[in-house]
Amino acid sequence: MTLPNAQWPKLPLEQWQETYETLHLWSQIVGKIRLAQMPWINHSWHVPFYVTVRGLTTSPIPYGAGAFEIAFDFHRHELHVTTAEGEQRSLALEPMSVADFYRKIMQVLGELPAHRDAHLAGPRRNSQPYPALP
Repeated sequence: MTLPNAQWPKLPLEQWQETYETLHLWSQIVGKIRLAQMPWINHSWHVPFYVTVRGLTTSPIPYGAGAFEIAFDFHRHELHVTTAEGEQRSLALEPMSVADFYRKIMQVLGELPAHRDAHLAGPRRNSQPYPALP
């Protein structure tokens, strides 16, 4: 279906380059949490993000007898971690370092029965490696 006069907004990269780079690194952390929890499927097909009307989500991630989901809500500038039991914690998506984001999301996960250390050493496949995360 084609909408008449529908146009994508202009998104000049130079105006949001820093946001793009930060979101890329934050999403790597969330992706590695999912990677650590999911059984392996060829080509990492088990760790994609899914587009929602509000942002991106991991979809349910199995954990023990339950599951949890991590969702970026770009409308409210929040990250939500929700368990299958209905518990939810949120983290404000505001300017912070990648290390601070890592610490905060690990703290949020630690408050829920869905925590497992993802053993993140830092973003990979990057020509300019970032310092190891705590």
